[in-house]
Amino acid sequence: MPSSLGPAHRIAMDGEAGGRRFDGVGAISSGGSSRLLVDYPEPARSEILDLLFKPRYGASLQALKVEIGGDMDATIGAEPSHMRRPGEVEEGLGYEWWLMREAKVRNPNILLYGLAWGAPGWFDGGFWSEDHVAYIVSWLGCASRNGFQIDYIGGGNERGWDRDFYVLLKRQLHAHGYGHVQVVATDDHTPPNYWSIASAMRKDPELADAIDVVGEHDICGWRTLQRQCSITDDALALDKPLWDSENSTTDYQVGAEPLARAMSRHYIDAQVTANYNWAMIAAWYGTFPIGGTGLMLADRPWSGYYDVGKEIWVDAHMTQFTEPGWRYVDPANGYTAAGTSYSGLRCHSTGDYTLYVETMDLQHPETLQVDVTGGLSRERVSVWSTDLRSNMPETEFYVDEVIEPSDGSFEFTVKPGHVYTVSTTTGQRKGDVKPASSSSEQLQLPFRQDFEGLSPGELAPYFSDVHGGFQVARCGGGREGHCYRQMVTQEPIAWHGWSMPPTTIVGDPRWWGDYEVSVRALLEEPGYVALLGRVESQQHAVGGYQLRVHDSGEWLLLSQDVAGNESLLDSGHGVAVGCHQWFSLSLRFLHDLVTVTVNGDPIAEVRDDRHTVGQVGLRASPWVNAQFDDLEVVPSDQHPRFVRHDEMSVTGVTSEHTRNDRGAVFGAHLAIDDRVETAWRSEYEPLSPLPQSITLDLGAEREIHGLTYRPRITGVPEEAITGYRIETSRDGERFREVASGTWKDSIATKVAAWDAHRARFVRLEATDRGGEEDGCVSAADINIALTPMREFGAHR
Repeated sequence: MPSSLGPAHRIAMDGEAGGRRFDGVGAISSGGSSRLLVDYPEPARSEILDLLFKPRYGASLQALKVEIGGDMDATIGAEPSHMRRPGEVEEGLGYEWWLMREAKVRNPNILLYGLAWGAPGWFDGGFWSEDHVAYIVSWLGCASRNGFQIDYIGGGNERGWDRDFYVLLKRQLHAHGYGHVQVVATDDHTPPNYWSIASAMRKDPELADAIDVVGEHDICGWRTLQRQCSITDDALALDKPLWDSENSTTDYQVGAEPLARAMSRHYIDAQVTANYNWAMIAAWYGTFPIGGTGLMLADRPWSGYYDVGKEIWVDAHMTQFTEPGWRYVDPANGYTAAGTSYSGLRCHSTGDYTLYVETMDLQHPETLQVDVTGGLSRERVSVWSTDLRSNMPETEFYVDEVIEPSDGSFEFTVKPGHVYTVSTTTGQRKGDVKPASSSSEQLQLPFRQDFEGLSPGELAPYFSDVHGGFQVARCGGGREGHCYRQMVTQEPIAWHGWSMPPTTIVGDPRWWGDYEVSVRALLEEPGYVALLGRVESQQHAVGGYQLRVHDSGEWLLLSQDVAGNESLLDSGHGVAVGCHQWFSLSLRFLHDLVTVTVNGDPIAEVRDDRHTVGQVGLRASPWVNAQFDDLEVVPSDQHPRFVRHDEMSVTGVTSEHTRNDRGAVFGAHLAIDDRVETAWRSEYEPLSPLPQSITLDLGAEREIHGLTYRPRITGVPEEAITGYRIETSRDGERFREVASGTWKDSIATKVAAWDAHRARFVRLEATDRGGEEDGCVSAADINIALTPMREFGAHR
């Protein structure tokens, strides 16, 4: 029947046409990105794993890329090395083996890929050395003993490349019985020259023979809308598989549209045949500013809460209808004049075919006509659809229609903002999504960890290493039972130059800061240990307070900002702790009073309000063995109670930036979403001048006492609200001012308090901001207090 939308765009699904081999859709677990997933309780953990790996269920990932750990900060944190000293192999450390095992249980055919971000410091000759080749070979041995056959191996993540390294690696793989493992290079990110190694390979046959797959990162642009993917003539001429071996997705709530484009445009624009998303899952603390990057969110293991992004279903539109080894059908890959892109693939052995279609840049509905020839199936096809611009679950991954082709041809209509899959295959399913609890549920205090009931080598629940390597070990110094030990004694080879003392953090980033954190510690050699509190950010430095105690008796109380700059608040001598003996240390926070205690004796009190909320942590000096035990976090005062965010809504905002900006949006609702890494930002394209305001509906009339305001953790002071006015209302129409003033220009959480009264609506108005020029304001988190508050962060 002729289309009422005008002439249909014709797609030739020709089974005899040429096309490259499809190598799959995968994802990456690295740099601490999956750390909190392993600590999830059942059944939530299995639900998450099913959504990631189970065939024809969720994302149905066809490949998994994991970090070969090196005990150093590799993005969000550190993953343990399997060989911290030459020849000493510990093959069960960390959680990547566990993750690979869970993936294989669900999909025995999943492809596995290993890659190092950094490396232990003992390598003679640095990263691109013979020692590193031997290190990779030993990791493959660990994999074999853990029951895995690795399919692909890389050299180094985003650190250039070395010709002789790859030649030696290929030679050693064959020499040690790993000739089946294909080498991927360069895993680099060098815009605009993404494929520079291809030119070298064309001139160097030995190098070309050493590299099986050319894989580069973010070839459609890092955290962009991914409208155009790049390639070079030299890369196309290699006759090698070409991969986007790290396609950085964006925040799981906004990344579906860019990923939808990349899924077809990889091949249309660049003949790229595999797509590996970083991160597979956002399972790390939101104190890192790109928290939430991944296919789904799982950063609260204490509650079982997780959230599924639409990227899961974008992947499903390809993975549930294809398998690695299928072939692209070149005539069935392209664009329509109206802006639709499409990608056709076929299975040679069965005659099945799949057509993936995305309409992110389409402005009006369009009709597509598919002509099936060349021996492909002419049976009925199912049209699956996902509306990426809808928030209704019923519009995600469902059968839109079933079509009976007529003489091998059929038509269907596509709408803007959708992903479609047309396929002769069957058995697809939208997996169950059932988060266990509300996002508002916090990790409860008191929080205690004595490391008993854990096995040596384990990571303690919820502890996330930022740099170095901490694990459960038998206590020294005459102490019975288990402790937490910093294991690394030589500075690792850093990734991107990021380094700091060995550090691990734990806790809820939303913890109110009136608490006391204490721990017992032991130094195995001269140096220091440190206790961290009110940790509010982690960006290759740990922002918060730090009590540092040296074996010599020197102690220091420090504040560190988001950029790693330290300020000395107090110091002293005379608390000699020595080595190989246990001692205790604590930090007590009560409003702006910080109390330092060592071995039960208070030794200092300091007033400071640079940090007001956050986690706790442990640190050792570089690079000494140290032990910790009996960590405890208890309230030092009655914590405020706040209106739950899931009971609130935004009813008004003067402006907001809702367009994708480097992988994030800044809608007003993000100020009350229980995620410290997201934020409302007033409009800046074009700039909306001050004052700017946001109005909250508390869901019911309540007695309220104050408001807390958390700036963005990225440390962008010029966006912080410094001048404010707060108004409340019972009916949403008549407002009265209840507080006004100025806050310090910092990323610390601020408080405005007032005399208790009843209201349902609260309006925060920004009257001034940090920075000297005009610009936007932002709010990462706003809370309304149901109990009395004391003001924090006001100018005095």
